[in-house]
Amino acid sequence: MAATKFLETEQGRSIAYHFHSGRGPTVVFLGGLKSDMEGTKAVHLEAWAQAAGLAFLRFDYSGHGESSGSFEQGCIGDWHEDTLAAVSALTTGPLLIVGSSMGGWQALLLAKAMPERIQGMVTIAAAPDFTEDGYWASFSEAQKAELEAQGYVELPSDYMEPYRISKTMIEDGRKRLVLRRPLDLPFPVRCLQGTADTAVSTETALRLMEHARCQDMRLNLVKDADHRFSDEACLRLIEAAITELL
Repeated sequence: MAATKFLETEQGRSIAYHFHSGRGPTVVFLGGLKSDMEGTKAVHLEAWAQAAGLAFLRFDYSGHGESSGSFEQGCIGDWHEDTLAAVSALTTGPLLIVGSSMGGWQALLLAKAMPERIQGMVTIAAAPDFTEDGYWASFSEAQKAELEAQGYVELPSDYMEPYRISKTMIEDGRKRLVLRRPLDLPFPVRCLQGTADTAVSTETALRLMEHARCQDMRLNLVKDADHRFSDEACLRLIEAAITELL
């Protein structure tokens, strides 16, 4: 595997990435919250894209993986800036965006920022607006008071150590909401969602489908698939969705 490279951004962050050239559109993988570019889906799709001769980019948001910064100080807007910086500096021409979980929200923010470059989008358990509809909506009054008093609350995770959710993440997330404002997706979109996902509900996937303005958008519900969506069958479904949009 090639050595990790680093991109220095205008915001002073050092973004770790792997990129290999090939024919377009460039497949860009956007990972989830507290995930990194060494995850199963990212690494598998890179190998698959390389075998197919496709250009491919995966990277770590600031505060994730090998990139600079701390997770606790980051927010949706910071990671959107990282995404814009990586895509703008490291790719040219059309893009095929693959967004997983929080990366699905980042994919939609990218679509608002540069719709003219996106040829297609695949989302995997997309989690748009989760800071508001998931975290804030579920906080008890005690947790809201704790957030105000100490600047963060800790939440358990089914997949790793507890998340420390900051007041900054909640407040910044409100500036980035995509399901309260018009959402134009002028390219084909394929949404993948497991019915056994305990982190992102099928209702979220349906809400995104109903809200977005898109002429070619389809949702594939996969019975018993969980939030990881990374077993052999699920990886083949991701490959198939990308292939269809190529």
